[in-house]
Amino acid sequence: MQLEIRERKIGQIVILDLTGKITIGDGSNKLRDEVNRLLEIGEREIILNFEGTSYLDSSGIGELISRHTTTKNQGGHLKLLKLPKKIRDLLTVTKLLGVFETFENEQDAVLSFGVLGVVPQQNG
Repeated sequence: MQLEIRERKIGQIVILDLTGKITIGDGSNKLRDEVNRLLEIGEREIILNFEGTSYLDSSGIGELISRHTTTKNQGGHLKLLKLPKKIRDLLTVTKLLGVFETFENEQDAVLSFGVLGVVPQQNG
């Protein structure tokens, strides 16, 4: 299955729901083009939701690293959500898991951006 990307927004955060395979050619190109498009229009807080992603090859890994770096260099953040076990294991083996902020829960991922500038109050 080719990569399909559905975009949605929560506040200032763009969530890209990825479905299919991120592989050399169409999949990695689509991911690159979509993240670049977001950066060009000023979006800087991006979550990639991998829940529907079935496969990630070396080209896809390279594209993830490249988009992470590009986003960071433009003052933004690229975070990963709901990594399937196979993809999480692949990123662990390649020692790349620590490069990305990853989340299992969408609410935690969204809150990690400090949405609406809300700072938790401290008691005492």
